This record gives sequence, C-alpha cells and structure tokens, in this order.
Amino acid sequence: MSLKKIALVGAAVLSTSVVMAQDYLPILQYHHVSASTPRSTSLSPEEFRGHMEYLAEAGFQVLDLSQALKDIQEGVELPEKAVAITFDDAYRNIYQNGFPIMKEHGFPFTVFINTQPIVQKNRNFLTWDQMKEMEQSGGVFANHTFSHPYMLRLEEGESHEQWLDRMSKELSDVEVALEKNLGHSPKMLAYPYGESNTEIRALIKERGMIAFGQQSGVVSKDSNFADLPRFPAAGNYAKLSTLKTKLNAKPMPLADVETGGDFATDLPVQLQMTFKEGKYRLKDLACYVSGQGKAALNWVDSHTVEASADKAFGVGRGRINCTMPDMSGRHYYWFSNVWIRPGADQNYVSQKN
Repeated sequence: MSLKKIALVGAAVLSTSVVMAQDYLPILQYHHVSASTPRSTSLSPEEFRGHMEYLAEAGFQVLDLSQALKDIQEGVELPEKAVAITFDDAYRNIYQNGFPIMKEHGFPFTVFINTQPIVQKNRNFLTWDQMKEMEQSGGVFANHTFSHPYMLRLEEGESHEQWLDRMSKELSDVEVALEKNLGHSPKMLAYPYGESNTEIRALIKERGMIAFGQQSGVVSKDSNFADLPRFPAAGNYAKLSTLKTKLNAKPMPLADVETGGDFATDLPVQLQMTFKEGKYRLKDLACYVSGQGKAALNWVDSHTVEASADKAFGVGRGRINCTMPDMSGRHYYWFSNVWIRPGADQNYVSQKN
C-alpha cells in the first residue's frame, strides 16, 4: 500500500502582531442522552447535565459549529475557551433529555441526522416538528446520510461506479430533506462510523461541504475540512475528569503527516509526524495504540517521529492517539488517526481496487 500524505491546509503563519484569543476548536460528540440505551454510545441525563453545568461554570464559550468553522477557515478569532456541541443520529432522547438542559444554558448545538428512520416515522427518532422547535433555541441539523451505511462497503454485485453513485445519493437525499423541511442546510456531514476514503472526501469537497470522522483531536486552520476530528464524550469517555483534559486540548503543531492510507493490513500500522518549527516538549510526546498500549517512537530527525504499533490491528477500526503537553503544562497538544482493517467478507472498496 503506497504512502498517503495528508495535506494540512493553511500553512501560512499569522503575523506575530495579531493576537488570537483562540484559533482552534474542540468539538464534543454525543449520541444518546439516556440511561437505557447502549452504554457505548450513551450517557445518562444526569451525566449530560454535569457536562453542561461544567461548561457554564468554567466559562467555556459554546459556539454555533458552522459559524465557528467558517471563522477558523477565514482566520477570524474565536473567544477564549471556545467549544462546540454535536450529536450523531436523530435520536428522540436528544430532544427529550438533552435539549431541555442545553436550552437552560442557551447553548447552541448541531445534530447530524440520518433521515430514513424519520421518513419511516420511527418513534425513537426525531420528527421535523421537534427539529423546528429545537432550531428556535440554537439547534442546527446536518447530514448523517439517509440510511447510515458503511460508506466504504460495496453491496453484492455492485460496481465501483454504482457504489459511488449510491453514496452520492445518500448525501443528496438528506440535503434535499433538510431544504424541504427546514428551509436550509449547513452543508456539513458526519460520516457514519467515521469511515471515508479519498473518493468520498473528494465528493465532499466538490459539493462544498465540511465533514467529520471519528478520530479525536482539535480543529484548526491546518485541519482537513473533509475529515475533521471530534472528541467522543459518552460511554467510556463520559467521565468529567477526562472531558476536562479534552476541553483544554490544542491541535498538534504538525507540518506533515504520513499514515500509509485509510486501510490497515496484516502488518502493524505506522504514523509519521513532522512538527512545525517552534519550541515544544517533544521528549514528552506519547502515542497510544488502541488495544496495545504505548506506541514505539523512532525519531527520524529533530522534527520527525515515527509512531509504530507493535502488532497488526484486528478486523474493524483501530487508531493511534498522540498527546504532548504544551510549554505551560496546562494544555495538551492532541492528534489521532484511524485505520480500517477490512474483514475478508465485508466487501470494502479497498478489496476491489
């Protein structure tokens, strides 16, 4: 598999005469707000209230996601302690249990909706009337595809061209529904299961959209706006102590990244990072491989490091997360990358190329 270089947009350095209150944005990702849904994608209403109360008491500025991203791209400063709140899937418990809490605090939020269950009038999912009500108090609704598919898997007998046409329709159907029922779309997408490849990301860019994966990290002007990071804040990540660390995270100061591509094989993955010029605590950099512990670090030169897994990932998604304290010790730089290890019977597009 040939190495893929991720283009890090916006390499220009701002003049030192311009002081940015904050030029980056941590984004929280939720799904269910319920004590009776699968724990892996849920947190209880009480836990969610605790998160929102902490944001308010600690002075975090909760921003409208779409506007904040436009500001970052245009070099417009964000307020200090800026953060955004998002939800994936159109679960009704967001309206029942999460919305009243956010409304109390006046926090804007974004819900990425898959519209098939809404069309089917599934009682566990939002209605358009509920979404219109939520819009009146800071809610924004964006694209999570029509049927929530694994976007990189071919259907039986499907050609590559047919697959890409089907994925294009998955996006278009939601955009049409948003315009028809709400009158507008923010042109943002959350990839189902966080999965995308170069073709899907190219499709996003052609449509003038912004999209999110499921890798953790902080958005900055250097980010890939067709595959932005967010911090999961439910399930194993619902503890307030770990959330505080993420809320104070900064983007890793990288000039270049090489990942080897979107897919993992039967060999261990490797991540090569080249740091921008600057004063950093590089000796305190630590990288962790999902399910394996610390990654081995090999410094190629004074600014370039290779982080390597010890063994191959199993079938599914695996990642390497890297953190490094800043010079003050009050914040952590953060970067994460996700790979997909396809199963032999899963019919991923990588297996047909």
